[in-house]
Amino acid sequence: MSEPEPQRRSLLGALRSSFLTGLVVVLPVGLTIYVVWGVIGYIDGWILPLIPAPWQPEAVMHRIFGPEANFPVRGVGVLVFLVFTAIIGWLARGLLGRTFVRQAENIVDRVPLVRSVYSGLKQITETFFAKKEKSFERTCLVEFPKPGSWAVGMVSSQPKGEIAANLPKGETMVAVFIGLTPLTSGLLVFVPEREVIYLDMKTDDAVKLVVSAGLVYPVQKDQMVAALAAR
Repeated sequence: MSEPEPQRRSLLGALRSSFLTGLVVVLPVGLTIYVVWGVIGYIDGWILPLIPAPWQPEAVMHRIFGPEANFPVRGVGVLVFLVFTAIIGWLARGLLGRTFVRQAENIVDRVPLVRSVYSGLKQITETFFAKKEKSFERTCLVEFPKPGSWAVGMVSSQPKGEIAANLPKGETMVAVFIGLTPLTSGLLVFVPEREVIYLDMKTDDAVKLVVSAGLVYPVQKDQMVAALAAR
């Protein structure tokens, strides 16, 4: 009478293992679709109210398929945003566009609060999108928050301007961004380069490590091959 118990347990163990394996496969895909769908909806909600009523997606669908057509059209706002941004970028590269942008920036520079916000946002966008400078291309280990404790950081650049002038002379300093789990905030520290241990880890892998609170480590290529070969 006691023999069926191991079989029942093995069956439950197999079901549990299959469920966890399926969860590992389905959960990232489902969350990715959810996040992308939510971002598209957010952009649509921001862009679509700016489109005239006759050109709203629902109005266009009614003209094409009739008034009975009633199904959501998501992503139109994203498409409009991409096309509009590309057109603005194309115009800004011309002589008239550069002149207009320069005049607009001169006007913005005369408004104290707006000037500070605009200049800061412009520098950030130029750094990340215009690629005038390399940003976060190296990762490192740096002692933080006290000697003997190490944190994963991302090297942004070397200090410049007033910061560089007031840092200790004779030392090559680097700016390191230390993200705080779950990367909702972070710290910018300037440390001597000799105290930084550079890593081969990519920036996105470092972000995953910080966000996961140390649970997700980057898998080396040889480790991945060995794991696949062991299956």
